[in-house]
Amino acid sequence: MNKKVILQLDALTCPSCLTKIETAVKAEPGVGEVKVLFNAGKVKADIDDQVTSAEKLSDVVTKLGYEVEKVKVKDL
Repeated sequence: MNKKVILQLDALTCPSCLTKIETAVKAEPGVGEVKVLFNAGKVKADIDDQVTSAEKLSDVVTKLGYEVEKVKVKDL
């Protein structure tokens, strides 16, 4: 089943952060569209939850050095 994952981040400090996060999340298997909202500090991604999970995306972003404050998952 497809889901929308929304990660609320502590802070994005520069536009290059946006590109870094977007590229890493898009590279994960099972991830479709990814949008990083710089001013809101959010990452939105459509995923196939048979292949990946919100926790996996949170781990990817955390490994890049960003703190994930909140994770939401919605059915598409």
